Amino acid sequence: MILYPFKEMHQPAYISLHEKGKLKKRIKALGEILKECRLCPRECKVNRLEGERGYCRAGVDLMISSTFPHFGEEPPLVGYHGSGTIFLAHCNLRCAFCQNCDISHLGGGERMTTSELAHAMIGLQRRGCHNINFVTPTHYVPQIVASLPEAVELGLRVPLVYNCGGYESIEVIKLLDGLIDIYMPDAKFSQEGDADRYCSASDYPKVLQQVLLEMHRQVGDLSLDERGVANRGLLIRHLVMPNGVAGTKKIASFIAKKLSRHSYVNIMDQYRPFYRAGEYPEIDRRISYREYIEAVKIAKDEGLYRGF
Repeated sequence: MILYPFKEMHQPAYISLHEKGKLKKRIKALGEILKECRLCPRECKVNRLEGERGYCRAGVDLMISSTFPHFGEEPPLVGYHGSGTIFLAHCNLRCAFCQNCDISHLGGGERMTTSELAHAMIGLQRRGCHNINFVTPTHYVPQIVASLPEAVELGLRVPLVYNCGGYESIEVIKLLDGLIDIYMPDAKFSQEGDADRYCSASDYPKVLQQVLLEMHRQVGDLSLDERGVANRGLLIRHLVMPNGVAGTKKIASFIAKKLSRHSYVNIMDQYRPFYRAGEYPEIDRRISYREYIEAVKIAKDEGLYRGF
């Protein structure tokens, strides 16, 4: 049963794009990228349509780990009835300290067609979820977008959340303009050496800045409805890590000065030394209370005030 009237909500961007007949062009353009995959900055250029796999290890078929109303996300996403979370298998970053390594590294999940995904989204909406939250969607963008026409025809009306690691292709993000209502990227590292050491992505800091600028250009600062539920905008996550390896000051400074001091930034304290973190002594422990408080103070000193 739908628990609130959709007519009172902000109309998601993708509905207008579908109604204007522009969604098909985006689907075609994204599908072409799969022939020489460059969905992320690694640009493996494998032919996913022919079964080849690149760094992320994803094939041509959608692999979904789980779909459920999530109540552990940020309050503006959770609202009263949860965020309609869809966890996708595999990942283009494959962090050494990944907390979801069984999904992101090992690819745990089940194959799902675009039609099945459309129905899964409708199912989450019927359960009252305030949004559809795609977790690590980067390597499955063409398949996700291809599911939208059927989902819209079935009655999908809630915002789409692009919940990613921040290591995105600008080409692809631009193709999502008018499709995604809420971008929720991680801002993991500000130093090339740390990004290379833990994610084999030395260009991550540079890519992240470009991605944040483009996402903010498209959707602006996070906006909430009268219930305090997010309907559009940018929400940034920053995970505090031991010994300052995440580079909080540079990230906070960039967000405040280059994006907006009104940016919603969730400074997270839940780092745990999972997966291969034990191979790196400097991150083989949980953060201290003092490290977290210092990270929050840094953000406030830079002029940020939303989130935390």
